[in-house]
Amino acid sequence: MTSFDPASLIQAWPLPTAPRPIVIIGAGGIVNDAHLPAYALAGFPVAGIFDRDVGRAKALAEQWGVPLRTLDEAVAVRDAVFDLATPPAAHLEIMRRLPKGATVLIQKPMGRDLDEATAILKLARERQFNAAVNFQLRFSPMMLAVRDALARGLLGRLVDVEMHLNLVTPWHLFPFLKGMSRVEIAVHSIHYLDLIRAMLGNPAGIHARTLGHPGNELAQTRTSAILDFGGDVRCTLSINHDHDFGRKFQDASFRFEGDQGAASVKLGLLLNYPEGEPDELWITAARGAAADWQQVPLAGGWFPHAFAGVMSNLQRFAAGEDETLVTSVEDAWHTMALVEAAFRSAAEPATPVPKQP
Repeated sequence: MTSFDPASLIQAWPLPTAPRPIVIIGAGGIVNDAHLPAYALAGFPVAGIFDRDVGRAKALAEQWGVPLRTLDEAVAVRDAVFDLATPPAAHLEIMRRLPKGATVLIQKPMGRDLDEATAILKLARERQFNAAVNFQLRFSPMMLAVRDALARGLLGRLVDVEMHLNLVTPWHLFPFLKGMSRVEIAVHSIHYLDLIRAMLGNPAGIHARTLGHPGNELAQTRTSAILDFGGDVRCTLSINHDHDFGRKFQDASFRFEGDQGAASVKLGLLLNYPEGEPDELWITAARGAAADWQQVPLAGGWFPHAFAGVMSNLQRFAAGEDETLVTSVEDAWHTMALVEAAFRSAAEPATPVPKQP
């Protein structure tokens, strides 16, 4: 049995030594719920906010005490980090307005499909951007702790990963999703696919089925998927956003099982979103009768702490303090490729069941 101190697991990304001003482009709910609280918590200066909906941007600017900007003013702020909190259809248009060599954080997904993601990747290369995608689940305290446990060998070799979600999501908070042909995997389960890639690398393939619900007007709100990593590694996702039958059997959890230990994570934010519940992380570094599950005391939650982490990594990379840009557009493109493969798989017919002779 391996002993460890649960409180010793790494849960936060180091802050940049000299934080640069952040200009936020977009003033949706996520900016109020996560971006601005995270930057206030980390002590990051916010040099302005812009949105085509001037009234919405003005309200946020006044609430948080940050300057209201026009788009021309926003992209002209010197030495800024541009935080694109925009719908995927708007990313390319805004990125074309940014100065050469800009540092930019792009809201996920990285475009509406793989073609747009490829166009964003090429633009970032041509304009020499320091560009990352806001796959911030990787930087949540609970997932940083899991990564640290894996790095320390507490779980051994990862052989089984399962994401299970069964709850009701308030989709009305995201009106831009109405009419989109790709919803659930593209804007929600993309977080889980990206996190799994961070833990296990790129899979060889994916089997997926994604569909809507008779009580919901969005294109898809439920997904099942199996990722193929070969060998003895099993990885599955079971996602249902339409379990509107009270809290009792709702669930939002990740299980990471190694050949020596295991971790179980509760994603509390998703339960009664956006108020949420506390996240939880439990780890055992032993198997069988010797298993001793210990709860890891968490130093924060997915919202807003993870948003400070992804911004810290981007700023530190731009300043030469971090060697790796964890969610760079180069890496994020592979998550978009996995999303594309999932939708293609969902469009393919299932293997026919043999008929009785």
